[in-house]
Amino acid sequence: MSTAELLPLTVLGACCSPLTKQPIGAEDAASLARVLKAVAEPTRLRLVSMVASHQDAEACVCDLTEPLGLSQGTISHHLKILVDAGLLTRDQRGTWAYYALVPGALDSLAGLLASARGESEA
Repeated sequence: MSTAELLPLTVLGACCSPLTKQPIGAEDAASLARVLKAVAEPTRLRLVSMVASHQDAEACVCDLTEPLGLSQGTISHHLKILVDAGLLTRDQRGTWAYYALVPGALDSLAGLLASARGESEA
């Protein structure tokens, strides 16, 4: 299965039963692993936080380079991974790209993780 065929995070969160109720299927595991891998990198985790806390939960790539002290190319690479993982959207406006959180993406991820944690503690 190619990366393009993996389920988006919002679909994954809507369709998956809690991780401890039944074993996770191969496709769902691949999709969830892709998202977890994307946010397991410190720069990408900071980028999600920066976009989420920016006005209207949307930020231009030009607003993200200086605070992180990284080149625009490096920031764009990390942002592409977050877009591919289904956490952010990208909107090209002239020469700049603007990134926004996918509505419900973080809630879906948090819900999957919380359901696994809650069931294991019970």
